Amino acid sequence: MTQLYAEIVASIILIVVLTVFTLGKSPLFRIDRAGVAIIGAVAMMSFGILSFEQATKVVDYRTIVILFSMMVIVANLKIAGFFELIGQIVLQKINTKKSLLFTIIFISGILSAFAINDIVCLLFTPVVLFICNKGNCEPIPHLLGLAMASNVGSALTFLGNPQNILIGSLSHISFFDYLKVSSPISILGLVFIYLFISYKYKTELNGNLEKAKLTEVYFHHYLITKTLCTLVLVILFYMAGFDIVLIASLGAAFLLITRRVKPNKIYTSIDFNLLIIFIGLFVIVGGIESSGLLARLNYYLPREQMLDLNFFALVSIVLSNIVSNVPAVLLLQYYISPEDANLKWQALALLTTFAGNLTIFGSIANLIVVEIAKKNNVHITAREYFRIGFPLTVILSILCLIWLHTL
Repeated sequence: MTQLYAEIVASIILIVVLTVFTLGKSPLFRIDRAGVAIIGAVAMMSFGILSFEQATKVVDYRTIVILFSMMVIVANLKIAGFFELIGQIVLQKINTKKSLLFTIIFISGILSAFAINDIVCLLFTPVVLFICNKGNCEPIPHLLGLAMASNVGSALTFLGNPQNILIGSLSHISFFDYLKVSSPISILGLVFIYLFISYKYKTELNGNLEKAKLTEVYFHHYLITKTLCTLVLVILFYMAGFDIVLIASLGAAFLLITRRVKPNKIYTSIDFNLLIIFIGLFVIVGGIESSGLLARLNYYLPREQMLDLNFFALVSIVLSNIVSNVPAVLLLQYYISPEDANLKWQALALLTTFAGNLTIFGSIANLIVVEIAKKNNVHITAREYFRIGFPLTVILSILCLIWLHTL
């Protein structure tokens, strides 16, 4: 097989995969993101670009294990009724619509820093809709706050979203080293989300919440306590410098040792689609590198220009919105040189995450909120999202670059 042939085939596979990732599904067949990741990976092997042995070697199993383990931990919180309990407490304690917005932004933002933001949105969107329905308030500003805060909050740590888990695994930067860089800009980002939404929806957010009679919420006190303690210990051991793969695995394994919860309840709450997408993308990107296509792409993204932090940041933001943030990280990792590796990895973690707020299609978390809202007859348009997401992303990205340049 000639190199030109390999590059052409890899290019076609990449274009097809990125098209489906951008649209969310195939325009011709019933193929979703997970499906096209499988098809693309198999195609790389079938056309001889990668052998099966090579394909198994390019998969970063550390990232897969961390993702799976965190999903097991969050699944236990879901089954225990933790998220519904928080919704009930919020509705009891909060009186005004603006206070509700502030609470949703900061709860979802902080939770997303330690649990995958996609899962936080999946579990919290029905809770926000429930609160808004009971409190008789417009749900759209609160749903926007949930989606945007989950993106910004997840940038706080290497546990907050899939691309940051990947970056943490690839970069080997310590928890504290990244936290020192990310915390000021991420917390400031949550404040900006509140200010932007409060200004744009000042009419809808005026007044108090109605205090309707609350329905009884099922929650399991022991399971919530056990799971939260496990999550705290995982984070503390990670902060102390222990290998996150081993610590997260131990936490997940410990929670599976139980007489109270059927294992199938845990497994059905795990997003296996996301795990499949990751494995497929690892193989596809490995095939792109092996084919020589990556070297050819250097012509369009010269390494000299990519050394400039500002240009690197711009490419990260644009690419994240074209191909999604995980594929963007997998491609841009090859442009990070050893001389300024820590700075570039930190910039990539922050900017690809903030880029998720640029458009409604910028992150899976956004789409989860929009789709669940749609099923409940609440429609968030791309324009409605963009009029807050665009200025928010521009301002946060500029502030982020200013901050990174001072380090």
